[in-house]
Amino acid sequence: MEFTLEKKEWDYYTDQLSGLPNRFALLEYIKLHSRLNIFVVNIDNFNNINNAYGYVVGDEILTELAKRLQLLKPKNAKLFRFDGDEFVFIVNDFFNFRELKDFSESIISFFNQTEIELEHDNIIVKISVTIGVAMGNGIITLNHAAAAVHEARLYKKSSYKIFETKSEYAKKQQENIYWINKIRSAIEEEKLLGFFQPIKNLHSGEIEKFECLARIDDDGGLVSPIRFMEACKMTGTLSLITRRIVTNAFRVFSDTDYEFSINITSNDINLGYLEEFLLLNVKKYNIDPSRVVLELLEDIVTLTESNMLEQINSLRKKGFKIALDDFGVENSNFSRLLELNPDYLKIDGIFIKDIIENEKSELIVETIVHFCKRRGIKIIAEYIHNEVVLNKVKEMGIDYAQGYFIGEPKESIK
Repeated sequence: MEFTLEKKEWDYYTDQLSGLPNRFALLEYIKLHSRLNIFVVNIDNFNNINNAYGYVVGDEILTELAKRLQLLKPKNAKLFRFDGDEFVFIVNDFFNFRELKDFSESIISFFNQTEIELEHDNIIVKISVTIGVAMGNGIITLNHAAAAVHEARLYKKSSYKIFETKSEYAKKQQENIYWINKIRSAIEEEKLLGFFQPIKNLHSGEIEKFECLARIDDDGGLVSPIRFMEACKMTGTLSLITRRIVTNAFRVFSDTDYEFSINITSNDINLGYLEEFLLLNVKKYNIDPSRVVLELLEDIVTLTESNMLEQINSLRKKGFKIALDDFGVENSNFSRLLELNPDYLKIDGIFIKDIIENEKSELIVETIVHFCKRRGIKIIAEYIHNEVVLNKVKEMGIDYAQGYFIGEPKESIK
């Protein structure tokens, strides 16, 4: 495609900052050509540059970067500014695997040894890039190259990755696409279901609480969130699932005295809708907030934003109870436990399931129990799968038990 036409059309297909063909030109070029070698070049941590120096300086750096990429452009290749800090090379000539690697390595090496200097500002910036490579026909090849950038960054920045359809990352992406469509259908067709798992008070021996869980009806088979949570995060549908589970739970427990818990994600906190939505359901179903336990998932426990703490404290003041889920794994720590000061703590099942055979698990659980007893925090042990484990956690002074030995998740609480 040539860009020597009328100015209006030239403007449409040209990036005004770098003077390179833009994303519209790129998409047109891909449609008109076959057998493409596509290299997506993404600047590492470019947001840090904008934050440190401002967007004006960031634009100047992008302009200088475009000039340097032009110098690296092979014969019979086109260079485009795709989006923000992302540039795309398209080479029509046949490249074998070795040539794909060599070109990618030459770009990375060039920037590892080059600094961008803005003379009038006396700013010198070191740039590194990550590159995704794909071969094929059509827009899907661009998508594959972009996916390869993300896969490369899983392991190392300032590196490259040639897309492989059989890679674990590619399989995961395809699975996510499947679940994205499945989630949308489940919400539209009301196949997103609420299930309830009982929690036993180990002092009284009675079922006092239930945890509300999400399931998708997949052609008669039930699918748990572990299969579709990542796809929900990608599509921003986590809050839709939370809203459905909340509404269903309030309806189910409105004519009971049970306490019930609902899982809350960082997405629910960040969107800022949660308190208002919960209070609307409190009023609608005439349920005392003290019967509602908000289980904070591990990704919230690791957040440090003051807004997150403000929302949690505000919910607590309204009467809602707070529980920390999966404590003892990933980034859970006692400092955060003190800061959040929950009503309940759920010990992760990984330490409960082998507590009889594993001394390390037993020691970790003993430490958590001792700490919580001193702080007045009630403890729930998950993954109670037999009587021996149940008796063990009861002996250790744990307050509540949850697991298949106590009861499986069901659609009904009766």
